[in-house]
Amino acid sequence: MSKAKGKTITESERRIHKAFKRKGWSEVKANDSWAIFKIMSEFVEGFEALQRIRPCVSIFGSARTLPTAPEYKLAEDIARKLTTRGYGVITGGGPGIMEAANKGAQEGGGTSVGLNIELPFEQAPNPFIDKEKSLHFDYFFVRKVMFIKYSQGFIVLPGGFGTLDELFEALTLIQTQKIGRFPIILVGSRYWKGLLEWIKQTMDAQHKYIHTSDLDLLKVVDTATEAVDAIDSFYSRYLLKPNF
Repeated sequence: MSKAKGKTITESERRIHKAFKRKGWSEVKANDSWAIFKIMSEFVEGFEALQRIRPCVSIFGSARTLPTAPEYKLAEDIARKLTTRGYGVITGGGPGIMEAANKGAQEGGGTSVGLNIELPFEQAPNPFIDKEKSLHFDYFFVRKVMFIKYSQGFIVLPGGFGTLDELFEALTLIQTQKIGRFPIILVGSRYWKGLLEWIKQTMDAQHKYIHTSDLDLLKVVDTATEAVDAIDSFYSRYLLKPNF
């Protein structure tokens, strides 16, 4: 926090004031040029680190999930089972569900990738990421490119805004055919029930903002075995295995 004219200003307020501050052309150009090179460096680092990994599944979920929570154990089991089928695991690299998934991947002897993001709270690399596959990003959009580009499927456990952001990013890109139709698995029918009903009743039936067939992009399961079988079942239709 800082002070201005005797008033204490929060970090959030400081950023708002900064956004409205008039800037000269040279300042704008310098800031934007620096950002371009920083963004490029994050893309290059990500591509170089991940282009040689084996087929992976991204696992999303809340950073606030405690190790004692059933969802933590569930994520750990899912990741471990994925490695026995030949898949690696990609997470956001932080605590909670991400930590559980990386832990399960390491326990199964599989690839364990962590795509960390610099945040003022919550996010710190967990200790279960392969050393050479622990990446750090300043930009959310660069990080999301890495999730999408190097994943052959998405498993989504209960989470908050960040989890929903990652879920709908994958859904949108598949719906608009910007990427292939990779499987999206929602784990926890009770947790996702309300959202799915809203999508069906409000977005589809009432307003026709989506096609009914778009709902087929999602599969809902409750167990680790169901989640992993859904990934395998999807690729068995194309006679593909995790060594492709």
